Amino acid sequence: MRARILSASDIENIRRAARLVRSGEVVAFPTETVYGLGADATNSVAVAKVFALKERPSFDPLIVHIASMEMLPGVVGAVPEGAERLMEAFWPGPLTLVMFKNETIPDIVTAGLPTVAVRMPRSEVALELIREAGVPIAAPSANRFGRPSPTCAEHVMEDLGDKIPLILDGGTTQIGVESTVLDVTCSPPVILRPGGIDREVLERVLGKVLLAQENDGAVRSPGQMKQHYAPRARVLLFDGERRAEVTAAMKAQVERLKKDSRVGVMVPEEEASHFGSDVLVISPGSYDELGVVASKLFETLRAFDREGVDCILALAPPKRGIGLAIFDRLFKAAGSQIIEVGRS
Repeated sequence: MRARILSASDIENIRRAARLVRSGEVVAFPTETVYGLGADATNSVAVAKVFALKERPSFDPLIVHIASMEMLPGVVGAVPEGAERLMEAFWPGPLTLVMFKNETIPDIVTAGLPTVAVRMPRSEVALELIREAGVPIAAPSANRFGRPSPTCAEHVMEDLGDKIPLILDGGTTQIGVESTVLDVTCSPPVILRPGGIDREVLERVLGKVLLAQENDGAVRSPGQMKQHYAPRARVLLFDGERRAEVTAAMKAQVERLKKDSRVGVMVPEEEASHFGSDVLVISPGSYDELGVVASKLFETLRAFDREGVDCILALAPPKRGIGLAIFDRLFKAAGSQIIEVGRS
């Protein structure tokens, strides 16, 4: 099998993809965050294909995508207090809400958990696909498990082109990192995965919101593996309060590593000139424009892989706004390890 890449601007191609979903097949499609690998969320056999194609462990739950509020009762059992305000403010958009599931959603979707993660995407292609399919669509990112997420159809083809029948090509995704996953079954709500909606924005609507690591209870969500979003190259993530000290430490590490390895450096464009011409530097943009960095993050990691580097040294972004999501992805790509500079 070799996937066909079809333009998502043609409604007939979306209908073709919808027919495949209804028949129990799996297709790739764009959302505003990353490309998804979608199957009928009510069909356990179809959902099992998603896990198999991605080589995704069965304990890692999927997100269910809907196209209208009328579809929500078929996915969740009840809407917790405060969730309506979030839906009104952020749906359609890059916010996933964890609520108690309806019995029509198979346990394979939720990894046996009593809760289900659900969102209404903002992408018109995704919404039209769901409407044409007439069913909620369970969709993780359309890549091999643990790899950087795909932000264009070509990325999907690289990872899964020999395993799926169709990729809807909607161009490069706008946001570039996955949705924020917020558990609203507890009080205060807990961000299980930072993403396209900032914590600060959520708190303006809802009040206090915790991060998962600040919560004593066990939490589970897509993107919570210690090693995730990782390129083939080893990632070393550097952080510290003084940018100059961190850059100096990175330069010293580059000199040590490049004797035996091909090294890549991922820094904001304002830091790129600090590294020599014999070092591969790829910048996702300025850290003064974190939205741009987010949109280019996964493409940058994949670019290092195309260059065949053995190790990537990355400078951590500020953990404000969408910078928290960028940091989360780099931290997971580095195996949940960080090199702190300037702290004893």
